[in-house]
Amino acid sequence: MSDTDPRLRDIFEATAQAVIAHADELTELDAAIGDGDHGHNMKRGMQAVLDELDTLAAKPWDEALKAAGMQLVMKVGGASGPLYGTLFMTLGKSLDTPPTREGVAAALKAAIEAVMARGKATPGQKTMLDVLVPASEALAAGRPPAEVAEVAREACAATKDMLATKGRASFLGERSIGHIDPGARSSQILIETIAGKFGDVK
Repeated sequence: MSDTDPRLRDIFEATAQAVIAHADELTELDAAIGDGDHGHNMKRGMQAVLDELDTLAAKPWDEALKAAGMQLVMKVGGASGPLYGTLFMTLGKSLDTPPTREGVAAALKAAIEAVMARGKATPGQKTMLDVLVPASEALAAGRPPAEVAEVAREACAATKDMLATKGRASFLGERSIGHIDPGARSSQILIETIAGKFGDVK
């Protein structure tokens, strides 16, 4: 296989379009416990990825992920930009080329650790990590993509009953309970979309 992979364009395009399609939902979730801008910000970042799609698709996986991460840092804004940017850029630094299942699992673990360090957060605080960590663990355990996606869906739903102790939602205290975390939802959308496209990685 050459340095460029035809799956790359498909995955970037599908994930960006999925997030954009759910922008209003993400904004509504964030309006309940945050600034109300998560959907708008993520849409702007993912539109930037779509605008650079031809350039990204011509790169090998590692360079494409790092370039996409830079777009997210520059365009998403707020807390999500640096966190998602860190996730993508660390994936790029850690991923083998072409990607293997074990390589993706190891790279995702490294990327999540970088997000934890950047955000000074851990699972259980009602953040994107409450989806990313269990999905990463499911992938590392060898569970098939459909099951990884299901783990992400269940983990996202579980944030509804959690007390936020990190980020703006934490200012609400007990009132943060009863709402799905918007960052967890955007992470779940990404994982579910990628799982659907990455099913043939061995």
